[in-house]
Amino acid sequence: MTEYDPLLTTAWDELEKAVIFYRGEPVGTVAARDPQIDALNYDQCFTRDFAVSAAAFLMRGRTDIVRNFLTTLVELQSRDKHLDCFRPGQGLMPASFGVKKQGPAEVLVPDFGEHAIARVAPVDSGLWWLILLRAYTRVLRDVSLAREAEFQHAIRLVLELCLTPRFDMYPTMLVPDGGYMIDRRMGVYGYPFDIQALLFAALSAARELLAEGDPLVDAVTERLGHLTYHLRRYYWLDFQRLNEIYRFRVEEYGSEMVNTFNIYPDSIPDWVMPWVPSEGGYFVGNLGPGRMDFRYFAQGNLLALLTSLASDEQAAAIMDLMEKRWEDLVGSMPLKLCFPALADRDWQTVTGADPKNSPWSYHNGGNWPFLLWLLAGGAIKAGCQELAHRALDIAASRITAQHWPEYYDGRDGRFIGKEARSFQTWSIAGFIAAHEMLAQPQHVELFSYEENPTVVACSLRVADEMAHAR
Repeated sequence: MTEYDPLLTTAWDELEKAVIFYRGEPVGTVAARDPQIDALNYDQCFTRDFAVSAAAFLMRGRTDIVRNFLTTLVELQSRDKHLDCFRPGQGLMPASFGVKKQGPAEVLVPDFGEHAIARVAPVDSGLWWLILLRAYTRVLRDVSLAREAEFQHAIRLVLELCLTPRFDMYPTMLVPDGGYMIDRRMGVYGYPFDIQALLFAALSAARELLAEGDPLVDAVTERLGHLTYHLRRYYWLDFQRLNEIYRFRVEEYGSEMVNTFNIYPDSIPDWVMPWVPSEGGYFVGNLGPGRMDFRYFAQGNLLALLTSLASDEQAAAIMDLMEKRWEDLVGSMPLKLCFPALADRDWQTVTGADPKNSPWSYHNGGNWPFLLWLLAGGAIKAGCQELAHRALDIAASRITAQHWPEYYDGRDGRFIGKEARSFQTWSIAGFIAAHEMLAQPQHVELFSYEENPTVVACSLRVADEMAHAR
């Protein structure tokens, strides 16, 4: 028995109530079960949300529902190559799906963004699918499902969608506003770190899942090496790097440039200088031509810990930052999605004056309990379990009595979100998964990665080439 047993029993009961069945088999979980608010599409299974439910189920040995989910997404994946801009592109996996009655039969109804707010297609669905498929094979210690012809084809389609030739000359992936978990306009267009860390995890999973001899393995390995160098070098911010940016020269030209993205020192926000400690650091939220978004985004930084995208030194610095800025990043309910919030004219301009994303609410600086599972996994990987235990204690003191809200508001996360749904499934599953990992740290291996020597060698080769170019 543990101090959390009554809470965990309640949480598991709520998670079981969220399960969706298709033709008598469990295939996913609904996004939320709030009896006070119209369901809208929250009675569907969101792909990114189910990743958290799947983590909890896999740690309990409930592989059936995860296998069914993985198979369902293969069935729903867009397979046709076409030039019709109003149809999902080849390889795209749905943002969500529901089960509908059609006469006496049941049918699956996917949503590729056609019904989403602002009609944005999901960038992250296929990436989470790859990560879950790899976690499923690790639980069973059996890759036979992943090696089936249909699954190998699905893996290749997702990879081709991510690695396809494009106008970019960066290893990162271009993302529109609203294309992933932050599904409203938040100024994350371009190359948000959350998605780059997710891409790194998905490519790492695919490298293990592809059949031996598949020519895509080499392409994936090369991209992972390029991503490792690019993200560790250009997205990383600590005091030393901040001081370098502060002294940047601009309008440089040629192979010897230092200010690669032409970042103007005057663009450094006032809050950054005092906030970055002498020790500690993090990966900035976004980077592109003439632009560095200095905001801290939790999901990307925690994924970087879990997947070894962060070096050992960077991992230690991220956890050091969290400890030093605990009130800002955790506060009264783990965990702040991003810091700081956009306010005043910035909020009006960047969010389009979105009232749901008012300062310190929802995606604009709100606190999201589902992130507990990534905090637990990242903290264990970095050897800082005590911080995750501390965060879990904070969540346990409030979350069940407040009916598992979707998110919390306020600079310190004290208030239940003004439009937060109750009985949000990934809030429930995130608590369960965090507890399971802290109770049995070996579970972290389902979602974590060690540095791969081949990828590291590729990254070092890129660094050498860049140095010689100068």
